[in-house]
Amino acid sequence: MSSVSEEPLLLDTHYWIWLESGEFERVPQRLRIAIQEAAGAGALLLSAISVWELALLKANGKIAINAPCEDWVRDALATPGLSLVPLTPEIAIDSTRLPGEFHGDPADRIIMATARRHRARLLTRDQKMLSYARETGVPVL
Repeated sequence: MSSVSEEPLLLDTHYWIWLESGEFERVPQRLRIAIQEAAGAGALLLSAISVWELALLKANGKIAINAPCEDWVRDALATPGLSLVPLTPEIAIDSTRLPGEFHGDPADRIIMATARRHRARLLTRDQKMLSYARETGVPVL
């Protein structure tokens, strides 16, 4: 049986931004350790939709990053142990068929479907996502 640290860990977009923009201290220490362990095991995941979310936030002036968006994303995706999970047809379809009640934000739906499809623990601070994940058996940190 694998330990929790060997299970994939899917970052929600805000954690990825904090991790890559030098704001890692915003993350509680126990979660930083979990992220580092997952990265060390090559099991740190990021949904492709998070790239879209970052670009949208940048385009709308809601975040500032220290490089052109393409350069920032390229460098951030080169983080050792981090794997980009593509938006597959299966994940896209799963995002429309999530069990129970979940809000309509397409990016959150895709992230949740990605966590379910890859049996990954989800790392998010989004209370709606946390509540839904707990109700439907998606492991969270």
